[in-house]
Formats: sequence, structure tokens, C-alpha cells
Amino acid sequence: MATETTPLTRSSADELAAGLDALETPVVAEHAPWWREAWRSVWPVLAALATLVLLWQVAYLLELKPPYALPSPADTWTAFVEAVRDGTAGRAVALSLQRAVVGFAMSVVVGVALGVALAASSFLRRALGPIITGLQTLPSVAWVPAAIIWFQLSNATIYAVILLGAVPSIVNGLLSGTDQVPPLYLRVGQVLGAQGWTRIRFVLLPAALPGFLGGLKQGWAFAWRSLMAAELITMSPQLGTGLGQVLAIGRDTSDMALVVAAIGLIFLVGIAIELLFFAPLERHVLRARGLTGRVSTS
Repeated sequence: MATETTPLTRSSADELAAGLDALETPVVAEHAPWWREAWRSVWPVLAALATLVLLWQVAYLLELKPPYALPSPADTWTAFVEAVRDGTAGRAVALSLQRAVVGFAMSVVVGVALGVALAASSFLRRALGPIITGLQTLPSVAWVPAAIIWFQLSNATIYAVILLGAVPSIVNGLLSGTDQVPPLYLRVGQVLGAQGWTRIRFVLLPAALPGFLGGLKQGWAFAWRSLMAAELITMSPQLGTGLGQVLAIGRDTSDMALVVAAIGLIFLVGIAIELLFFAPLERHVLRARGLTGRVSTS
């Protein structure tokens, strides 16, 4: 049965043109004030920390452990304030952060180079991929005795432990990001003449960046944990006193308040790095790729 075709009137043609123009209009992401985004990221963390402190106080009042094993939040706060007042906390945080940043930067350089090599060569990935994954599952503290034998009690020992702990996570994060790149991107790059390093530099790595950010965050977490393991064991006046060494001092002197204060500092530094560096970086990358899901209503 034949169907009649409705003639295209001028008004309907104008509506169609307007609709096509709307499809071509770029979507503009909303940019909330920085303080609002910062507060939106910080207040859930503060609420969770307040809940943990409340539960801690309840456990102390119920005497689930003796006071020497479970100090009160007030006693721990006193130990923390004393460490801040005499400069121990500031020097320890500064030294540990310096080591962590340098070690993480070295890990990123090595991890990206190795990850690109494995992503570009299926043979290398089949040969080294399981080894990289196996190294990632190995506890960082297992490398400390070997690193001490190799480099004695020096900063090289600490950096070696950070590298061995963080590089596998960065490599696997980069490989995971490249695996998520749509094949169409690679074919378009090939059509445009992108080959070899040009293809990797301008097509593969930029397309893998959103997925790779997760690998970088995990790599930082492994670097920070590896650093604490190394500092906890490598006690030497030549190395200075980082957060791990403060933790070891509290253990050796049976000062549980100092131990808990050091754990709290390690924890807070980790949260601060996430909120001040990785979270803004991730938001920027996702917003630039149009993956935030927020559009302008103006």
C-alpha cells in the first residue's frame, strides 16, 4: 500500500535546520566555583573522619583494650600537638614527601617507558606481562632486606623499594588504559599516516589517558606504602627521620599515642595528595573529554 509523503513546508524546514544546528552546538561543561568543588570533595571526608574518631572514643570508654594499647583521641591529639610544636611532625612530613615525590617521579618515567614498550609489542607483553603482575602482588616490605644488602642504609635503598613497589602498578595501569582505546582511533591515526612513535605519542597515549589516571593513582598509593615500609625498617641517623621512622620510634619506646599520631599523619598526607592533586587532575581530564556528564543550562 502506497503511503503519501507530506510535503516539507517552510516552517518544518526551519525547524529541521534549527535542530541540525543544535546538534552541532558544542556542549559547554559547567564550571562551579573552585571553593564549591573543594568543599564538595572535603566535607564527606571530614564527616567520615569525625565518625571514626567518635567510634574510637566509644571503644576507649568501653575499655576494649588497655589505655597503653588503645590511647584516647585526646591523648593522641596531645602527642600530635607536641610533635608539631617541637618540629618533629613537620620535618618528618617534609622528608617523607620529598622522598615520595622523587621516587614516584622516577617510577612514572620507568613505568611509562616499560608500559609503552609492552603496549607496542605483543611479544614483550606475553613475555613480561605475567612477571609485572606478579611483582605487583609482591609486598613492598619483601624488597627492603634485599635493598639494604644492595645499597646499605642509604636513600638509594628507599628509592629502590619505591621503584619496585610502584612501577608494576603504573605499567599495568597504562596497559589497562591502552586496552580501552577504541580501535577506530588507531585506524583513523593509521589512515592519517601516524606510524611508530608518532602513533603512540599522538593517538594511543592521549586516548588512554583517562584510564591511565587510575593506574597513576594506584602507583602513587604503592609508592607511599613502599616508602613507609622502607622507612620503618631502615633506621639510621644519616637518613633523617621520616614518618616511617617516627612510627618505628613510637614502637620502640612503646608510645602508642605517638604510633597512632604517626599513623594519622601518614593517612592524612595520603588523603591530601588525593584531594589536592589527583582529584583535580582527574576532573580536568574528564571535563576536557566531555565525560563528566554535566552540561550548561544557559
